[in-house]
Amino acid sequence: MLWKKMQRASNIEERLQEIKSNLPETVRLVAVSKFHPVEAIQEAYAAGQRLFGESRAQELVPKQESLPKDIEWHFIGHLQENKVRHIAPFVSLIHSVDSLKLLREIDKQGAKCGRVIPCLLEIFVAQEETKYGFTMKECEDLLQSAALEELSHVEIRGFMGMASLTEDEQQIRAEFGALRTFFEKIRREVNLSNVHLSELSMGMSHDYTIAVEEGSTMVRIGTTIFGERVY
Repeated sequence: MLWKKMQRASNIEERLQEIKSNLPETVRLVAVSKFHPVEAIQEAYAAGQRLFGESRAQELVPKQESLPKDIEWHFIGHLQENKVRHIAPFVSLIHSVDSLKLLREIDKQGAKCGRVIPCLLEIFVAQEETKYGFTMKECEDLLQSAALEELSHVEIRGFMGMASLTEDEQQIRAEFGALRTFFEKIRREVNLSNVHLSELSMGMSHDYTIAVEEGSTMVRIGTTIFGERVY
């Protein structure tokens, strides 16, 4: 058993270093630790990783309580409004804001905690009905509305998007490229006090190299680092 733990630690460290060695300095790595045990996160932490991504509040909260406090926790999954209060005190970035209603709840909980919570707006770019997110038109309308200016405890840092789950690299590239073009357009046009677009979260284990080529500033990688998830 001890040998297996040592082997896993070595593999996690080696995988992290291999991925980081292939990422430009401008791209940050979010190690997606959802469904993986605290021990695996500790191994990645010991190897120097500080950004971790979780997709369920009920899993994130106990991990945050038991692990080092200099970890930067990112929430990357679909977030229910009634779960916001659990992560609002400490979350570093919410990648997956997909409605004004959710944004208002984050603002409300940020006010209760006395902090401004950084967020990314999730943009629907995939050709799949299962993905969440704003359409580009809905996002543009939101960023031009007075409703957003009323929210003083959220900051919009950028966008997040997931490409279609397909082997067609041209389609993946086109979807990421469209989001990058939209990101640049909005960055030129929108001038709100709580909108500072600097992050474009695109790319996971199976497509992050394409995402980086298309302008991602943040990749979310889990399986390639930790192996298959334990549900």
